[in-house]
Amino acid sequence: MTGPDKNTQFPLQNYDRLCFLKNIIKNPNIIVGDYTYYDDFENVENFEKNVKYHFDFVGDKLVIGKFCMIASDVKFIMNGANHLTNALTTYPFAIFGNGWENAMEGKQYPQKGDIHIGNDVWIGYNATIMAGVTIGDGAIIATNATVIKDVAPYSIVGGNPAAEIKKRFSDNVIEKLLKLKWWDWEIDKITRNVQNLTDVDIDKLESEE
Repeated sequence: MTGPDKNTQFPLQNYDRLCFLKNIIKNPNIIVGDYTYYDDFENVENFEKNVKYHFDFVGDKLVIGKFCMIASDVKFIMNGANHLTNALTTYPFAIFGNGWENAMEGKQYPQKGDIHIGNDVWIGYNATIMAGVTIGDGAIIATNATVIKDVAPYSIVGGNPAAEIKKRFSDNVIEKLLKLKWWDWEIDKITRNVQNLTDVDIDKLESEE
């Protein structure tokens, strides 16, 4: 056995509200790794609807790694939502034209960069991830969290704004996991190690190298 087919849309039999996300994405500026799944209470097509203010002319990207778990109603706020914050007003006059179109001449709306989600990241129900954020491998984002800054690998964050609650493992184990990068292994090797991956003994995984 080599695990489920990474190219199938719905890996659970007779259940269409959990999908392997890369297989339903249509927007080329949303890039998703193998086996990352999205679970929605209503319809998996809601995922792209929850990538907010993602305008083609801005060109920013949402990049999600492999083996991530994304719950229903998770939202990603892209750079199209940005307004001027260092001007006397944040009001976007230029978009309305009719004599206001020159309001942004010589100016540019803030760009905070792409959103990068690492591998093996669990994002809980109704969390919000803001533009420019990088979430490290193995991190957990708690339900209803609003993430406005980078999240370290293998840390758990929660709250609004999200703050670190704790590290999942010791620094030594985190360093070993980041070196192992098990998500990049061949799928047959991952399949052989599913019991080790769902255990706590890092030495068993290292012995596979």
